[in-house]
Amino acid sequence: MRLIRNLLGLAAGAALAGCYSLQPVSAATPELGSVVAVDVNDAGRAALNQAVGPEVRQLEGRLVQRSEAEMLLAVTAVRTFRGGEQVWKGERVTLRPEYLGNTYAKRFSTGRTIFASALTIGAFVALAYNGVIPGIGGENPPPDVKPPTSELRPRTLAFPQR
Repeated sequence: MRLIRNLLGLAAGAALAGCYSLQPVSAATPELGSVVAVDVNDAGRAALNQAVGPEVRQLEGRLVQRSEAEMLLAVTAVRTFRGGEQVWKGERVTLRPEYLGNTYAKRFSTGRTIFASALTIGAFVALAYNGVIPGIGGENPPPDVKPPTSELRPRTLAFPQR
């Protein structure tokens, strides 16, 4: 019973985690403290090369401060043109509007969350039904089969007499 409760808790946790997506917004729209992503243009790559490295395509992080002249971002991810992603721990980077392309806000995605939850729960039920998860579903194991008692008698060995 404890195993079932733990597995159901795992499935519920996966279903409740939620999915997020980046939605385009204007640069002036995001609120302070919100998670945003900004595309970096060629001028930005040249200016930010020392701070964030080469080939930067996009920066993601929490918006700390914003004015017309610049934006301060506590960076949590740096995405490159070659598909790489570096995880940062909130290092602050100052961005000027002329360094940036599109701005995105991280938003809760209801459709993706419902789909991911249904997929997780469906997979859990399928595994449990087919007996892949021990102790849940599937067919009962066959009872222990004992061999006939005649085969259990010890053999008597006859030794030649001298």
